[in-house]
Amino acid sequence: MEGNERLTAGVAVVVFVLLFVEGLTILSVHSLLHWHVFIGLLLIPPVLAKIASTSWRFARYYAGNPAYRRRGPPPAVLRLLGPVLVVLTVALFATGVLLVVGAPVSLRPALLQWHRLVFVAWFGVTAIHVLGHLADTLSLAPRDWVRRTRRQVRGASTRQWVLSVSLVAGLLAALWVTPYAAGWRF
Repeated sequence: MEGNERLTAGVAVVVFVLLFVEGLTILSVHSLLHWHVFIGLLLIPPVLAKIASTSWRFARYYAGNPAYRRRGPPPAVLRLLGPVLVVLTVALFATGVLLVVGAPVSLRPALLQWHRLVFVAWFGVTAIHVLGHLADTLSLAPRDWVRRTRRQVRGASTRQWVLSVSLVAGLLAALWVTPYAAGWRF
């Protein structure tokens, strides 16, 4: 149970930092499109790891696992927004990837509009999500990386590997796909 919380928190910090940098590219997306695409692709595996770890908690809780039931559910607002956030996140990344590699030129203006609209909704839901989990995340995230707390819960190395592999997979995806965006214009 706490291992899952640590993984979720550790991935959340990485995702938050990368999303912050991604947000900076929006300020001048025309000149920073290459970096916007690169960081967006880099984010996909860590975001999938975050969705998987939170889905695991959701499944364990609703399947009646005693440890997860004792811990209880997240606050109602966060529980209700969770599925919305997952759908918006998938839509945001899917529209972004389609813009780079999959959309015919004739569909790009409409897809770009969808990407922008989804981003606005996603940003609002994400802000509530981040604020709702901030204290727990800041408390849990470093525990697998600090010698004193690392050994308190089995599996710290595995969680570190999951996080590291997700970042390497994202880096490889970004290096592979970003060149396809080189000639793309709005």
